Amino acid sequence: MKILHFITSLRTGGAERLVTDLMPRLKAEGHQVSVLLMDGTMTPLYEELSAAGVPVSALSCGWKAMRNPLLIFRLIAFLRRGRYDIVHTHNTSCQLLTAVASVFVPVKLVTTEHNTSNKRRNWKWYKPLDNWMYSRYKHVICVGEETKNALLSHFHGLSTKVSVVLNGIDTFKFTSASPAPDLISVKGRRIIMVAAFREQKDHPTLIKAMKLLPDDYKLLLAGGSETDADRLYLEQCRTLVSDLELDRRVLFLGVRNDVPQVLAAADVVILSTHYEGGTSLSGLEAMAMGKPFIASDVDGVRSMVEDAGALFTCGDSAKLASLIRRSCEDPDFARTIGAACRERAAQYDISRTIQGYLEIYSQLN
Repeated sequence: MKILHFITSLRTGGAERLVTDLMPRLKAEGHQVSVLLMDGTMTPLYEELSAAGVPVSALSCGWKAMRNPLLIFRLIAFLRRGRYDIVHTHNTSCQLLTAVASVFVPVKLVTTEHNTSNKRRNWKWYKPLDNWMYSRYKHVICVGEETKNALLSHFHGLSTKVSVVLNGIDTFKFTSASPAPDLISVKGRRIIMVAAFREQKDHPTLIKAMKLLPDDYKLLLAGGSETDADRLYLEQCRTLVSDLELDRRVLFLGVRNDVPQVLAAADVVILSTHYEGGTSLSGLEAMAMGKPFIASDVDGVRSMVEDAGALFTCGDSAKLASLIRRSCEDPDFARTIGAACRERAAQYDISRTIQGYLEIYSQLN
């Protein structure tokens, strides 16, 4: 099959990581694959795909590209030239733009829903447009049961063409990783969270938890900020660290391209967040390490973590601090949840994700 995946960019994010991991493996299965971006800014994920021999094209470059409705004309021309068997979209802008393009170019459309919620579902005036958009798709893939249930609660007529394909990761990349040397040099108990700085995440609760822990507990935060809103959120986190006098115990690592090695340096890994998609890839990556993993008890995380890692109520810094301390000071507890996390992550190997995608593609051809 000739398969195109269309996504806003290859900046940081779970959907971007999934596309980067999927496409070389679909190519290895004998399919002709390529990726189209709205924003073609060069990033580590872009370079990774190109190095794997996957063609990457872009309609434009820069953040403004994602808000430019005139890209529809370039997309129509691109799809006409490509004659794809499957066009698979990710994220709202690509979903809508491709639905419009399909009016002019006959294509079989598939999309992936990555989150349990989004802003547009709160806009009643937008619902007719959403309904029309989904009507243009042959199939909608949800990354978890929670994502599927949330989608169908808004759009009841989609049930016959919606299915769940769990996100997956390259588990070997994480189980075999060695600790990053620069982080091993950080003395004390290393608490690590890898997540972009955006309001969806809940770094403040984790920072507040550090104030309740002994001085030898160190927090290492890996992740960048891309939009103006993200940068404001990052500055708010830095200000909170300063206000709580935690400057020597909280380190901002910035964007890291060695995430497996970063996670391998942790004593405990955290995912503090307000919500996630059906399956948090960053959470799975952390669980694959076999380290104690503690996460917010929210949609998109709960079903993945419960009965394996430890959960705390979103915003409860005292409970989070208690779980962190127990994970560091109770070896039996740490070994038990670490082993359970690694076993759970093994169920989400990307080979299963590929199989699920290919089964859907085959049904449409």
